Amino acid sequence: MLSFLNLFTRPSHGRGQELGFQVNDGGRELAGFKGGAGDCVVRAIAIAAQLPYLQVYEDLRAANAAYADQRNDKLARRLNAKGASPRNGNHRNVFHGYIVRHGFDWIPTMKVGAGCQVHLLASELPKGRLIVKVSKHLTAVIDGVIQDTHNPARGGSRCVYGYYILR
Repeated sequence: MLSFLNLFTRPSHGRGQELGFQVNDGGRELAGFKGGAGDCVVRAIAIAAQLPYLQVYEDLRAANAAYADQRNDKLARRLNAKGASPRNGNHRNVFHGYIVRHGFDWIPTMKVGAGCQVHLLASELPKGRLIVKVSKHLTAVIDGVIQDTHNPARGGSRCVYGYYILR
């Protein structure tokens, strides 16, 4: 009641039905990892591709190390300086090919200068096994339910840059 008077209340944009949410660490704790980490890429892939967390973690660690050894660019220098561990975050240059090799197709939803067209909403995303790219985060969405350690939807206002969908 009278929430329109509260400057800190985010108005609902009424675009569509919000996605469900289920806490899911992708098997991280079961693999023996503790504490927090910037491992959303590993979690999202493990969940959506139904792969063991440790397998995805080790595959991406090896891919990061190979990228750092074979390239001479800013990302390679950063990987050499910070280490190849996926817990330090992952770059699209490394994880994109890995995700595609596991049977996913990339569907971009943003165009330069067009603004946000797709939000993290059930009515704006297809059903299926998705790995969704939002600002500084990847999350798994399975048949309209976000599977992650936290709900990144921001009440359905979070813009989707694109998603990988399992063929």
